[in-house]
Amino acid sequence: MMLRPHAPLRSNHLCLSDSETESDDLNEHLKVHDRKKNSTGVYDGKENCMYEKNKKRDTVNEDHMKSLMDESDIMMRKAEIYQEYMKQIPIPSSTCGLPISYMTWQELARTIKQVYGQPLHYLTNKLLKQWDQLRIGTKDESKPLDNIIDPNRAVATIWGMEEFHRQCSSHQHLARLWLSDPLQHDSLDKTVPH
Repeated sequence: MMLRPHAPLRSNHLCLSDSETESDDLNEHLKVHDRKKNSTGVYDGKENCMYEKNKKRDTVNEDHMKSLMDESDIMMRKAEIYQEYMKQIPIPSSTCGLPISYMTWQELARTIKQVYGQPLHYLTNKLLKQWDQLRIGTKDESKPLDNIIDPNRAVATIWGMEEFHRQCSSHQHLARLWLSDPLQHDSLDKTVPH
């Protein structure tokens, strides 16, 4: 409803016809009164086209959501199998005591896998990669890591992390990480079923 400017009262002030109101002007402009509603309660014409487009888009979205749910279920099952497999592998009770030379954490991890004949957990591999990235830009970046950290302590650190990741990681968390990481297979050891 539009407010009219203050003016002195006239005899016909309160007797406006329907054609003099603003809403009628708006209805005339939009021609709402000429349109008919279809059986779904949507106006025929352009609105009906929009309804059909929205209906198709909703169907596509539902199909996409179903495929995402299926992918999520599959990934959840893969993560569960992976985690159960990793729990079965015993952590070595003692280190071999071999002198190990390594430049990076990932290089040490590869050596550990060869020496002990065991895969390392996805989360351990990811963490070691992050640790190597943390060194980029430091003054000791090109210095071999075995000159900075005692090799026995470094190996013990990796096995401590590995024990935690094998025994305490949830497969739901792993599945979420894998769904968000398109390169997840790069951090999975090839000897592990996935």
